[in-house]
Amino acid sequence: MSTAIPTAAPQGALPHVEGMRVAIVQAEWNEHITGALTRGALDVFKREGFADEDVQVFKVPGAVELTFGASQLIESSLFDAVIVFGCVIRGGTPHFDYVCQSVTQGVTALNADCDIPVIFGVLTVDTEQDAIDRAGGCLGNKGSEAAEAAIKMHHFATTVKNL
Repeated sequence: MSTAIPTAAPQGALPHVEGMRVAIVQAEWNEHITGALTRGALDVFKREGFADEDVQVFKVPGAVELTFGASQLIESSLFDAVIVFGCVIRGGTPHFDYVCQSVTQGVTALNADCDIPVIFGVLTVDTEQDAIDRAGGCLGNKGSEAAEAAIKMHHFATTVKNL
């Protein structure tokens, strides 16, 4: 007999999680964007009743360093989820491709190898306006969405561990 895993909460409804601790790793590069993403996430955690000490923000220089930062926080065993926020804006060189590939592969590897979810909150955009639109502008705030994903994935992982 198989046990059904609960489906994701309906859009807008988040599962109740108690005692969850979250680390946010924010790239300093393009801080006006990554800071807005972080603020969007913090707003969700506050709305959901998280205490200030349950969500900690750590800064790293740029998007490539997000993987190392997340890895160190996972190894600390102090957190139930990690969110990484970065912003990579396409330029006239292949640097964009290398940075995007590095951080994407790094976060993917962490999710495959670790016991806690790492939420990918890295904007990879063509223009600065594209980033602004996704960091609290006309397209919403992807930071808020990342916080919601962290709550849902922690709930998912806890449910699976308790089967």
